[in-house]
Amino acid sequence: MPGQQPGSFNRPQKDTSKSNTNQWKDEQVNITYERLNSAKRYIPDTSLHTFHRPLFTQPWNRDMGNLGSPVNNLFFTPEYRVGPTLGYHVFDVYRFDVDSTKFYSTSRPYSVFSYQLGSKLEQVASIMHTQNIRPNWNFAAEYRKISSPGFYRIQRNNHDNAYFSTNYKSLNKHYTLYAAMAYNKLQHDENGGLIDASQLNNPLYSDRKTIAVDYQNDVYSSTRATVSNTQRDFTLLLQHSYVWGNTDTTYSEDSTQYSYKLKPLFSITHKMEASTEKHIYKDLAPDSFRYLPLFTRGFSNNGSSQNYALGQDSVITQQKWFWVDNKLLLNGFLGREGRQLTFNAGLGNRFDQFIAQPVSNQVFDSLPKNVYVTGYERNTLISNYLTGEIKKEALYAGAWEYGANAKLFMTGPNAGDFIFNAAIGKQLKHLLGSFVAGVQQQVNTAPYSLRSYENIYTKRSYSLPNKEIVTMLYAAAESPRFKLSAGVRSYVINDYIYLNEQEKPSQFPTPVNVTQVWLHKVFKLGAFIIDNDLAYQKASDNAPLNIPTILGKHQFSYERALFKKRLKVATGIEIRYNTPFKPAGYDALLNRFYYQNVVNVENIPEESIFLNFRIKRFRAFIMGDYLQQLILHKNSILYTGSPMLNAGSAIPQYAGQNFTIRFGFSWPLVN
Repeated sequence: MPGQQPGSFNRPQKDTSKSNTNQWKDEQVNITYERLNSAKRYIPDTSLHTFHRPLFTQPWNRDMGNLGSPVNNLFFTPEYRVGPTLGYHVFDVYRFDVDSTKFYSTSRPYSVFSYQLGSKLEQVASIMHTQNIRPNWNFAAEYRKISSPGFYRIQRNNHDNAYFSTNYKSLNKHYTLYAAMAYNKLQHDENGGLIDASQLNNPLYSDRKTIAVDYQNDVYSSTRATVSNTQRDFTLLLQHSYVWGNTDTTYSEDSTQYSYKLKPLFSITHKMEASTEKHIYKDLAPDSFRYLPLFTRGFSNNGSSQNYALGQDSVITQQKWFWVDNKLLLNGFLGREGRQLTFNAGLGNRFDQFIAQPVSNQVFDSLPKNVYVTGYERNTLISNYLTGEIKKEALYAGAWEYGANAKLFMTGPNAGDFIFNAAIGKQLKHLLGSFVAGVQQQVNTAPYSLRSYENIYTKRSYSLPNKEIVTMLYAAAESPRFKLSAGVRSYVINDYIYLNEQEKPSQFPTPVNVTQVWLHKVFKLGAFIIDNDLAYQKASDNAPLNIPTILGKHQFSYERALFKKRLKVATGIEIRYNTPFKPAGYDALLNRFYYQNVVNVENIPEESIFLNFRIKRFRAFIMGDYLQQLILHKNSILYTGSPMLNAGSAIPQYAGQNFTIRFGFSWPLVN
């Protein structure tokens, strides 16, 4: 984590298996990483305090009651969409993204194996390895598997993620190369929600898989859903630059080794990204009522054993997005090394192609006579944009940092889209902390998936003519000495793009304002720690947002080192809660959350107990999550589903998990 003190693998390690060590060297093990376009270096996380917390729901994300399911942020955050986009974001927290890839530098080969096992065969496994081929050339690779059948019927999730990265810096420091690739396959079985959520309080349904769900079809399968959403993407990144400047050669005391120091004056950078993304919706046994808002069609596969025949009728909607982005930048540098101001300006070109298939295309035969054939529809876009940045990073205590960057699309259908960021901050001395304040504005066009819905039965186009304008002002401060951090954000959104109560793409005609305040404070009394997170948010009246006003998370733990500091433990209880609100609805047909204003929920606090421990580099945890289920036997309602038109517009609901036992570990290995 940024700012974290080095862990055990960053300290000198001694081999005590032999006594004759007079000629041995106690070498420092250094493992650090950096992000793209930043000079700051970080070390891998070895903390124990929050090791038990689920990876993908921090700090305020909420899934649909099963690991790997679609996630929505209860602490409102607008979607980032500048330039052409496909527009599917409910699985973003599970994806590897090349723009946030870690580029390592290691003095020894370094591997991490992590595994988590939970109730109902919930599993997360990952393995990462990195090493320096040469002191100036590193590579890293990671693979992760997420699998979770869930507590309820047909809600299986099965995800595969992988990435590879490499970075190279010439010995004279003039040439730098960063390259990465990321692959994500995300599969989610849709159950449509619980038909009768009141059965959660009935002891006869203590086994949650006995509660009926909207999309159940036992003739097809009792474990797999006929309805599913799948997202696949593969992205390549290549960024390389050449720097001109003054080079100085420094020799060792005995003149046997030397190193280069470079004071850069200007450089040229080329960045290329290429990506292919595919989103597939499948319904292998469709119900005619399910699609009435989109189209009218009778299906033989109505779910009954008499009429179901695999493959005779199905609804398949597949959208593909292929894009290539090339950018050329001229960079300048001012000031001394370590305190330099960098600035750049450049041009970019994008090629975007959207393909929908299968669709019904109308053609004419030789008679002529109308004939409908299954095909695809292709939209190709070419755009050009301007980009620029000025930045000074705070690399030491007492330093100021500031910067601004902008990206503006000049040509193409998305001409006028832009994003602008500006911020200023300072690293305070004596562990007093840091502060930052800034402004961000983005102007964007509706994504492709919200403007077009198409399959062999229908073609729907939605007109969202106005560009969405999102303006954000923010300020934050952090103090390690006082164990305190806090911040405030204010959004103003014009022509807000969303799915309305009818689950149709729409724009809100009046500006939407959202004010947010958050606070994190830690109290330490000897070995006892009380860790508190609070968040408050308020939206303007009638804004189409489903957000709670107050969110809280409190952790009470006992943490200390035992057995001559060979074993470190952190054990305690954690409580999470939010105020009553109307939760978002989930539209499985569009794989998006939508605004609903009918169902109100009052969730009881969620509780968990945990034991985290570390022996040398090995960390592990065991926890009991959702403890309140053991006492109240009541599952929280998380989201609503689409109204069931074949049942008088009854509204299905998605509920939280039962009491869950989880065990996990992380084992770093340094060669």
